[in-house]
Amino acid sequence: MRRPSTVLVGLLLTAGPLAADYPVQPVPFTEVRFTSGYLAIRQTTNRAVTLPFALHQLETSGRLRNFDLAAEVMRRRAAGETHYQVKPPTEYPFDDSDVYKAIEGASYCLALEPDPALAERLEAMIRRIAAAQEPDGYLYTWRTMHPDEPAHPWIGRERWVKSPELSHELYNLGHLYEAGVAHYQATGSRSLLEVCIKSAELLGRDFGDGEPRIAPGHPVIEMALAKLYRITGDRRWLTLARFFLDCRGQSGNPYSQDHLPVVKQTEAVGHAVRANYLYSGMTDVAALAGDRSYWNAVVQLWDDVVGTKWHLTGGCGARASGEAYGEAYELPHRCYNETCAAVAFLFWSHRMFLMTGDGRYMDAFERTLYNGALSGVSLSGDRFFYPNPLEADGSYGRSPWFGCACCPPNIFRLLASLGGYVYAVQDDTLFVNLYGSSAGRASVAGTPVRVEQTTDYPWNGEIRLRLHPARTTRFTLRLRIPGWVRGRPVPSDLYHYEDPTPADWSVEVNGRKISPELDHGYAVVTRDWTAGDEVRLHLPMPVRRVLGNPRIAATRAQVALERGPTVYAFEGVDNEGYVFDIVLPRTARIRPWHRPELLGGVTVLEIEEAQRAIRTESGNRTTRPTRLTAIPYATWANRGLSPMTVWVAQTPDRARPAPRPTLATRARLTVSFARGGMSPEPIRDQLYPGDYPDGQARQFDFWPHKGGWEWLQYEFPSPVECKAVTVSWFDDTGTGECRLPVSWRVLHRDANGQWQPVHALDEYAVRKADPVRVRFEPVQTDALRLEVRLRPGFSAGLYEWEVH
Repeated sequence: MRRPSTVLVGLLLTAGPLAADYPVQPVPFTEVRFTSGYLAIRQTTNRAVTLPFALHQLETSGRLRNFDLAAEVMRRRAAGETHYQVKPPTEYPFDDSDVYKAIEGASYCLALEPDPALAERLEAMIRRIAAAQEPDGYLYTWRTMHPDEPAHPWIGRERWVKSPELSHELYNLGHLYEAGVAHYQATGSRSLLEVCIKSAELLGRDFGDGEPRIAPGHPVIEMALAKLYRITGDRRWLTLARFFLDCRGQSGNPYSQDHLPVVKQTEAVGHAVRANYLYSGMTDVAALAGDRSYWNAVVQLWDDVVGTKWHLTGGCGARASGEAYGEAYELPHRCYNETCAAVAFLFWSHRMFLMTGDGRYMDAFERTLYNGALSGVSLSGDRFFYPNPLEADGSYGRSPWFGCACCPPNIFRLLASLGGYVYAVQDDTLFVNLYGSSAGRASVAGTPVRVEQTTDYPWNGEIRLRLHPARTTRFTLRLRIPGWVRGRPVPSDLYHYEDPTPADWSVEVNGRKISPELDHGYAVVTRDWTAGDEVRLHLPMPVRRVLGNPRIAATRAQVALERGPTVYAFEGVDNEGYVFDIVLPRTARIRPWHRPELLGGVTVLEIEEAQRAIRTESGNRTTRPTRLTAIPYATWANRGLSPMTVWVAQTPDRARPAPRPTLATRARLTVSFARGGMSPEPIRDQLYPGDYPDGQARQFDFWPHKGGWEWLQYEFPSPVECKAVTVSWFDDTGTGECRLPVSWRVLHRDANGQWQPVHALDEYAVRKADPVRVRFEPVQTDALRLEVRLRPGFSAGLYEWEVH
């Protein structure tokens, strides 16, 4: 693929060394208030519901109790109980980080809306954290609670030694430092910041001489140390951030991005959250240390993600296995796309914008924000997604919390600080990056400027800005003209519009239409501004049909819909309960319709002259006309469990019709074992790998059971004659632990209730994906059983089991 040249793009980058800071500076979130509209509603819910809900979960889940127990162990050991220790009450050594992220988000809320009760509650939490800090600054509750031997296999017998793997010691500290900085900025209190500095001093003593060379297994400490450097001015913390980055390339492990030195990494690999946090930290060092080699690396990495590994919703991390980036163009609909990965991508993309002033980075930010990130929290603010797939069968819904609860506090802290991404300043230039009714304050060309936005964005592209400089001042206003307005959904060739005709956007100043220059995605308006000047921006929002790059197997012969920054999804609750049989021909008529009563007030797409594929009794396909409704993707799963898809077929042969009635669909289906969340229903949906563009059919498997025998069973309402079965076997070599079975056989239940093998007329063949049909002597029975012998050390699964 031809990649855009961005190493020296744009506004900021000139010959010579990079600046000692980001050339473009964000207007702080404390200076921006959303006043009405979609983002205001989401942020208000975040403050009113998610904040108290998250703090309550910290108590009830035992996460805060970890700190109390750690402090108790230290007190009792100091009093002479030298062998006293306690077993941690929570599940993971990284549970401390959830407390820190919640404090960070709560601090942002405090900065926006003073609340003495909340301020005191946070101080009480901070006292509990400080009490758990060991005298030399070490803070890691799981070790302090249980110091004589590791309480978890991820923890080493000595400090730090398992940080390159899974101890998360440095990861926890990264979120601690971010919380400490946020709390200090919001309140002026140094209570948590002093805990952070004491901890960082220990890191300086333990790592400051360049040994041991430990690459943190889960990055975030790098970004956090950069923040600590900013707030304290102590360059040791920036040096330490760079040290941890420069340690990479030792283990050869791509999962944690330790396969190459960071400056030699050009492709996004491994765990997507780790990756995006790492790349954010690299961008910080590129800016704060003026290191062009770091900058060249992150440009290539960002282009790799957006050019080959980015879902239409802006989600990152296609694979559930390892929560990881896949290969180039590996973008299945039933993807992982962890909420934390989306949040981390926002952090990274914003930093890329601050380095360049290039609008393409904020275009990517906007896509992820409105789709892949906001989907992570319910409209009610108290239910969450961990993965954010682009297709779901109706069994997947939101949860109030998780055992591994990184995502809820992450989306919480993002929404609380969202105002900090709206505006930015570079010398005499004011950037307008996000649109939403708001009031903001900035200093441009040395002049205080108040900015008021009025808009119903993202449902409407009419935006009015009123500027109120303290005195008449000449400066440049840069208004982002999103790529979707200009006929480009993403800043690469990964996706494109079926009709890429640019929309007819326009700008007016004080009622007069102007023709501004378009530079790196911004309409540039330079003039003498006086108080009360009004700018009107018109961004038309035609409904767009989106197609994927031909190299994306999952999107071949598929189409998706979007309007403005919003990606749309079809949910069963609006569409006869089933969505995978939808066919959306080019002749379908689509109209947007704002529905204030639905999902908190959204614009839906009403579609006429669409089709549904139907499977006839003979197995052939036909179609019937239908009407459809599409909702914003970020709002799905707010009305109970329901199937959902973003991509639908363009032609009937690529749709997946609902199953026709068969012996299998009428039977009671049971299995010997199914892990939580694994349904056996896919084995009778009459869909094989060949029915999917990328061959990734839904499967049932017995993992984590390995070796031995397992079974599946159909029990029929009454005895029937059976004479053949068709089976399609699942094998995920390369990504998981399922392999083709050693052998299998079919049994029937006789009149005495005993299981008897059928007399097979064909070989019980075993081959991947391709249907295997086995005939047998007809039997009259009320149940059939499929027995499967698993390979030693491996599990097994299947796509389909039909009975004839």
